[in-house]
Order: sequence, then C-alpha cells, then structure tokens
Amino acid sequence: MKTVSLSGSPRASVGKTDATMLRNSGRVPCVIYGAGEQIHFSADERHFKSIIFTPETNLVEVDINGKKYKTILQEAQYHKINDKLIHADFLAVSEDKPVTVHLPVKAIGQAQGVKDGGKMSIRLRKVKVRGLVSKLPESLDLNVDKLTIGKSISAGDIHIDGLTILHPENISIISVQTTRAAVVEEVAPKATTATTAAPAKAAATTPAAKK
Repeated sequence: MKTVSLSGSPRASVGKTDATMLRNSGRVPCVIYGAGEQIHFSADERHFKSIIFTPETNLVEVDINGKKYKTILQEAQYHKINDKLIHADFLAVSEDKPVTVHLPVKAIGQAQGVKDGGKMSIRLRKVKVRGLVSKLPESLDLNVDKLTIGKSISAGDIHIDGLTILHPENISIISVQTTRAAVVEEVAPKATTATTAAPAKAAATTPAAKK
C-alpha cells in the first residue's frame, strides 16, 4: 500500500473556539487514536488532496514536530452546507496488528459478457477488508475476462493471502447485466428461421390449390 505524508502542528487547546480559529485560517483539526494517547493536531487543508480527495486508500505518515506516526484515515467530517473538510480522525497502525480499511475495486481485463453486448457494473466501489499493513494492496484487482452475461464476482469469490473480506459471501462486487442490444441479438436468429419457413409451406400447398 502506498504511503503519503502529512505535516501537522500540535494544538494548544481542543475547544470549539480553537477549532473555529484553525478552520478560518485554512487548517483542519485532527486527532490520532491508538498511539497510547489521543494526539490532537492540525494540518493544512490543502495537504489532504492525496489522502481524502482520491479513489485510492493510502497509509498516512503524520509528522508532528519531527515525531512520525504511521496511520490510516478513519473518518472525515464535512460542513453540512459547503462540504468543506472540518475534522479528520486517524488510527495509528503497527506492522504486527491487523487493521480494517476500505480498498478500491479495479476491474482488470475485458469481460466476455461485455463483448457479447452486456453491460458491466461495479456494485461496490470499495470493499471492507482486514489484514496486516504489510499485506494490504493499494486496490482489489479483479480479473473479469471470463465474466459472462448474468454472472458476477461476489465477496466469497475473492481470495487474497493475508486478507479477510468483511462482507457477506453473496454480496455482488462486479456483475455483467443484460442490455436491450443483447436481447435483440439473441431473438434475431429465431425471427429469421420463422420467416424462411413460411415460403416453404406455401410452396408445398400450391399444387393442391391448382387441382
């Protein structure tokens, strides 16, 4: 999993007044859990682009006055009206303890069902998994080459060493659905057969009509 950096400054206090002042100055109040104590700090809101405003899930190395913490983003809070980031929670992680994250799903290849006129749909854009930091990939890359119309890849079909998928096995992740074009293509050969059979029947009854 890719690691990105975030530089933070300790907060002098953790009250609402201090948080408001930080936000007005373009900084985001943050906290790190799981490091033995809660660590309150603030960070420049512009530096969250590679942490929040990205489809990827990354490890975040937070540097506070030279002391570094390896973390993952747990929760982000936004303003109800303007959707501006107003708070971020991070969880400190270690190499020997499993963590729970949401990994983005990527379809690899071209589904046979799409070649046959179907439409591929990614039902879950991110999948919740649990595993050691060293085992976490940047994304769940699912090969869809053999996926035909009406078939899907479910959570129970995903087996990656060191990872536990935290969804019911029957939850569909990626599927190929029938489209109108695919239905028309299937019906067309039958219509042709019925049309060619009609003249043959008429030809067979023509001699009898002359008698």
